[in-house]
Amino acid sequence: MTVSISVEHVSKQYRLGAIGNRTLYEDLNRWWARVRRRPDPLAKIGDVDHGNRTDGLIWALKDVSFAVDEGQALGIIGRNGAGKSTLLKVLSKVTAPSGGRIKVRGRIASLLEVGTGFHPELTGRENIYLNGAILGMTRREIAKKFDEIVSFSEVEKFVDTPVKRYSSGMYVRLAFAVAAHLDPEIMVVDEVLAVGDAAFQRKCLGKMSETASQGRTVLFVSHNMAAINRLCSRAVLLDKGELIADGAAPEITAKYLAGAAEESGVRQWEAGNAPGTNELRLLEVGIFDEQNKSKAVFEVGEDIFIKLTYRVNESNLRFRCALNFITQGVLAFSSVEPTEATREKSGVYTSVLKVPAHLLTESEYALNVSIFSSAGAKKHYVNLRDGISFQVYDSMMALSARGDYSQNLAGVVRPLLNWTIAQNPI
Repeated sequence: MTVSISVEHVSKQYRLGAIGNRTLYEDLNRWWARVRRRPDPLAKIGDVDHGNRTDGLIWALKDVSFAVDEGQALGIIGRNGAGKSTLLKVLSKVTAPSGGRIKVRGRIASLLEVGTGFHPELTGRENIYLNGAILGMTRREIAKKFDEIVSFSEVEKFVDTPVKRYSSGMYVRLAFAVAAHLDPEIMVVDEVLAVGDAAFQRKCLGKMSETASQGRTVLFVSHNMAAINRLCSRAVLLDKGELIADGAAPEITAKYLAGAAEESGVRQWEAGNAPGTNELRLLEVGIFDEQNKSKAVFEVGEDIFIKLTYRVNESNLRFRCALNFITQGVLAFSSVEPTEATREKSGVYTSVLKVPAHLLTESEYALNVSIFSSAGAKKHYVNLRDGISFQVYDSMMALSARGDYSQNLAGVVRPLLNWTIAQNPI
């Protein structure tokens, strides 16, 4: 198998803080001292210079090495600040590495930010030709693909409008269409696809999958583990600039999510600033598994228990609790306590909602919490937006509604239902 990208001990260092803390003369003196292997001339008296001072510096990448074969789709995952975007910028030659070596076989098309390579004063049409020329395409090659690019981007009405007047969604549609249709040997895509709507994201994932199936290389950064598992056969995990895992995509995404799952799925308030009124205060919202362990990441096959803990300050207070499940800005569903029960005594109470396994689809969910009375005049005691959030993913390692189907399953819920097959009599 031919190697498309080879990354050998690549590092990238940045200076923190504002520019101008020292003069150019001082910086040159420090640099010249390092070249001559002399002590740091700006070191304080009593300081020991070990030759590895990192005052005001940070390693965005540190000794990263891996290789990608032709036709392979590689996912790059990690927390915010792990070095994912920096790695793509180094590979795309947007910035130079501080150390190490990169070998690339073929032409790279990069989509790192909204409108990468676009000039805001030029029209969409002009930017297609400009971007194609930057990628090394001839005018004839660009013209041949022009109609297909415009059709994919769905900006036909605005193709002769300056792109500075485009929305961010229109920008990314056109930018991705150009990068995907000008036949690069290597496509590099950052999380920028999150700007588009859900239908466009599915369209882009399909195009990247098609690109990889044609023997071209795809590097894909995303926080959507389901998208990584669908598109990529392999993934690498970065943490604080270092590559800590490399392997099959389901294994690496599971490792990443296992780390994220260690985060607590509990949000608490002190009694003095807790949401609510004098009659009732919400003290805690928690998300737990069936072992009563709080966490923020769940497999689709796990039951999820949501606990609301609140203090009732008046006797005989009658109300009910409700939860709204929000994903991608859409209300997936709501759940309310079936009866408006009376809490006869003041004190601390807990209401628990069980979300059964195989109900929610792969996504991130935010919970709106409401505690209210609807008997007579409706009164809200608690109305909390984005009370807490959690993530649901499918590792594809166990039975789920997906089965062995690896492509996207649309919808805000995804129940595991029974299918039967029978041959009709002749």
